[in-house]
Amino acid sequence: MACCGNCFCCQCCCREGETRTPEELTILGEIREEEDEILPRKDYESLDYDRCINEPYVEVLEGMDNKKAGKYEAVRWLMVFAIGVTVGLVGLFVDFFVHLFTKIKFSLVGDSIEKCSDKGCLALSLLELLSFNMFFVFIASVLVLIEPVAAGSGIPEIKSYLNGVKIPGIVRLRTFLCKAAGVLFSVAGGLFVGKEGPMIHSGAIVGAGLPQFQSISFKRIKFDFPYFRSDRDKRDFVSAGAAAGVAAAFGAPIGGTLFSLEEGSSFWNQALTWKVLFCSMSATFTLNFFRSGINFNKWGSFQLPGLLNFGEFKCPDGDKNCHLWTVVDLAFFVLMGVVGGLLGALFNCMNKSLSKYRIKHIHPKAKFIRVLESLLITMVTSVVVFAASLLLGECRDLSSPTNHNSTLSGSDDINSTIRQFFCTNKTYNDMATLFFNPQEAAIHQLFHQDGTFSPVTLSLFFLLYFLLACWTYGVSVPSGLFVPSLLCGASFGRLVANILKVKLGMDIYSGTFALIGAAAFLGGVVRMTISLTVILIESTNEITYGLPIMITLMVAKWTGDFFNKGIYDIHIQLRGVPLLEWETEVEMDKLTASDIMEPNLTYVYPHTRVQSLVSILRTTVYHAFPVVTENRQNERDFMKGNILVSNNIRFKKSSVMTRAGEQRRRCQSMKSYPSSELKNVCDEQNAAAEPAEEGEDLLQQMLERRHAPYPNLYPDQSPSEEWTMEERFRPLTFHGLILRSQLVNLLIRGVCYSESQSSATQPRLSFTEMTEDYPRYPDIHDLDLALLNPRMIVDVTPYMNPCPYTVSPNTRISQVFNLFRTMGLRHLPVVNAVGEIVGIITRHNLTHEFLVAKLRQHYITI
Repeated sequence: MACCGNCFCCQCCCREGETRTPEELTILGEIREEEDEILPRKDYESLDYDRCINEPYVEVLEGMDNKKAGKYEAVRWLMVFAIGVTVGLVGLFVDFFVHLFTKIKFSLVGDSIEKCSDKGCLALSLLELLSFNMFFVFIASVLVLIEPVAAGSGIPEIKSYLNGVKIPGIVRLRTFLCKAAGVLFSVAGGLFVGKEGPMIHSGAIVGAGLPQFQSISFKRIKFDFPYFRSDRDKRDFVSAGAAAGVAAAFGAPIGGTLFSLEEGSSFWNQALTWKVLFCSMSATFTLNFFRSGINFNKWGSFQLPGLLNFGEFKCPDGDKNCHLWTVVDLAFFVLMGVVGGLLGALFNCMNKSLSKYRIKHIHPKAKFIRVLESLLITMVTSVVVFAASLLLGECRDLSSPTNHNSTLSGSDDINSTIRQFFCTNKTYNDMATLFFNPQEAAIHQLFHQDGTFSPVTLSLFFLLYFLLACWTYGVSVPSGLFVPSLLCGASFGRLVANILKVKLGMDIYSGTFALIGAAAFLGGVVRMTISLTVILIESTNEITYGLPIMITLMVAKWTGDFFNKGIYDIHIQLRGVPLLEWETEVEMDKLTASDIMEPNLTYVYPHTRVQSLVSILRTTVYHAFPVVTENRQNERDFMKGNILVSNNIRFKKSSVMTRAGEQRRRCQSMKSYPSSELKNVCDEQNAAAEPAEEGEDLLQQMLERRHAPYPNLYPDQSPSEEWTMEERFRPLTFHGLILRSQLVNLLIRGVCYSESQSSATQPRLSFTEMTEDYPRYPDIHDLDLALLNPRMIVDVTPYMNPCPYTVSPNTRISQVFNLFRTMGLRHLPVVNAVGEIVGIITRHNLTHEFLVAKLRQHYITI
């Protein structure tokens, strides 16, 4: 029965007697159930990093002198500084309340455990821990229900945004509030998540929203600030904000700059580098200034550079035989990198399976199911932490206290975070020390505690943390992955150090192996190299660790890439985001632009009637339309079968609709137009439409009708209305591109002229008026059609982009891909040698899946 249903769907979607091949399904952006693969979706819009050099923009340039340009640049630098300071203050807010809530929770629960260990009321202590954790996580889950985009770390979404994909709601103020408030409750709630990833997302939102001086979520926040009203400016500020988030999280301004460069931005320049670095520095020192003053009461001293500080790695004073690492240790670091890559690949594989299960079975259900899942994970995590701390820990000797005055987030040193549950005065519970502390304190214990941790304890801690962190990442709470990965890797590295020290008797520094283990596991999970190397070096404040960290991360990445992608790329793929990689594969150059372009174009003429523009906008979902005129000079060559124009025919023939079907579709949408004149026009044209005869060779019929006259192209008709095949395939000279938002803006503001007047009488819009509604331009359905005269004419030439980037049909894919990605384009017209447009390329046409499907078709054709 199911088979019959599938066949019926195929027959409905395809032509009679035809079924879709897997390649066609890939091109269409559908899901292949048999392979359980999620393919890039077509409903994601692209950001447009290219400038639209139309007449309003040129007028702004002509009125720009050196003084105004300097003022504009000064405002830009001021915005960058404001973004950095704001991100630093956000980090301070999150860190302060996380520290406050966790301190209250662990103090009360710890005191309860100490009292109940003798009285036998440990169940009451567990109940207290569950109450705290479930209450905090419940608040975090409810905030995510308010704004679902606030779930997770936000790094996959920001990486997609910097790659040029517009994800709805990702940089809204409501998302920021839910993210910043939710992450402090999810971390305080005892989930194995970090606050560093959400800090990057929060920084990106600050970068996107602060220079706009307005909010979509809160309508009252709107100031008259005409600057930075384009995707280009907004994307630059998002890059700066994301870098500031990294800098505030790790105290690594250079690492933050490299993060924006490595993980997102396809377009980069020197001026942007300076601004991003300045923004990162502002965030780092703002956070450092306030945290140092609050925690140590030393205002003006800079002692706490980031939310996560690894402390100082150094040998005990007077121990000349101690060394942080040697050349011999590099061999072990390489092996640890291999193991870290394998463990990271396993983590990613398990998390991908869990995420797919959530997408199929949890997300389609009622929203409260997601809250219940979060509470279930919280309950399991709390019980595991409590039971492991009390039952699985060993009492270790603390006879030789640490010599490192490692500074934690507060004024306490590392020895104040040890836990002595069920142990005597001179011993400590190693498992409780790791589990019953904030995650940052546990990392400090593994990096700097001279007391030993039991190999059994480290193994069990790693296993439990690995499984619970994998289960938690992707649940409906704001959550980061950096700190859980560092903690897992640090326990793995400390375990290796214990084996080498105790079993092999090697003289090594345990903190170094814990750091390398953390780098290996984190690199195996996220697959970052350049930026992560610098982040870890800046966090340790030890440049001598540069070589071992870099080697470990490279080996971990190479090992993990052999099995699957990084965790962020996996979640981008699960969302169906059409992400463009750094470059295409070599064999893709067997394809050309004509092989992947979209040939079925909907275009407009320089002077088009209002009724035609409304019809086009209401019956299509395209975001850009080529502006064309008929090429009468090439009419004779066209009728003789000129090879260039024949290519134009070949590119278009397979996907052109019949004129009757197209006209019926358009007239159906125009029934709501409050003009009896237009309704009559539609009815008359429908009655006159004649469907094409079955089996007729349309191309041959077109070529035989060599001397048929051209219809009146403009402004009386819009393209594809009542046209024969010959009329559809006429050579069309390309003049520029105009966006849907621009056309709707012109219609709403009444920019048109009547037939009895010249186009010079048409009202002119300034650049400020054209960008006033950015980033939420009005929709065509918001247009009051009763206010429009359908016979009026719109001159679109002043507002189109007359000089967009173009490629020829024979351009190789690598050239097309590099141009599109590097310049941050949204649309790339394909224009032949005589200036005729034959197709258009968008982001979807350059995704890996689409190119692979087209390459398969190419091989089949050969």
